[in-house]
Amino acid sequence: MSKNGTPRTPLTQRGQPRNAPQQARAAQTRAQVLASAAELFADRGYPHTSIDHIAQQVGMTKGAVYFHFRDKKDIAAEIVRELYNRWRVRIDEAQAMGLPPLETVQALLTNAADKFFEDDIVKAGARIQAERSLSDTTLPEPYVEWISTLSTLLAKASGAGQLREGMDPEAAAYILVSAFFGLQHVCDVLDQRADLPRRWKEMSRLLFSSIVASPQ
Repeated sequence: MSKNGTPRTPLTQRGQPRNAPQQARAAQTRAQVLASAAELFADRGYPHTSIDHIAQQVGMTKGAVYFHFRDKKDIAAEIVRELYNRWRVRIDEAQAMGLPPLETVQALLTNAADKFFEDDIVKAGARIQAERSLSDTTLPEPYVEWISTLSTLLAKASGAGQLREGMDPEAAAYILVSAFFGLQHVCDVLDQRADLPRRWKEMSRLLFSSIVASPQ
């Protein structure tokens, strides 16, 4: 009780909504559904994964899954949105390293190769994008943000004298993005991306040696 006789509000309740714990639990459950769905989409693909499979994987009823998502398409779209959120984090992290622009591009793509190897959301989002014609849902246009980001960085690299004379930054960005995502697909088909970090290291040496300025 306070001095004037009114009940005190517990400290844990001050300044937060009464339903905050329920909202936190709902967000946690939603994340668990996404994580379980991502494992299945990455392994089985979108057409061969059902709400039944997802409910069984996460250990809840179909009704509980439908409480958080309208349908399988809704889950797939959310995974792809989360994929793009994670790419933006990777981009911010690479740019925060304070490296010259060309080295920032190299760090960003190497980091992305590692994420393809270890992150189910990244694996699933990429596969859903590849199977976009089978998902019957609206997804973000793939690759354009990557090309735009790398074009900007490579333009800065060109201005700093890091690119060979006559190299078009936008063309170089398009080639790098095409090579990187093509490589991850080949590695996925042949070896479930187990050798992606090594293969990207090999490919990046070849690619970057073709665009970098010759030593003076």
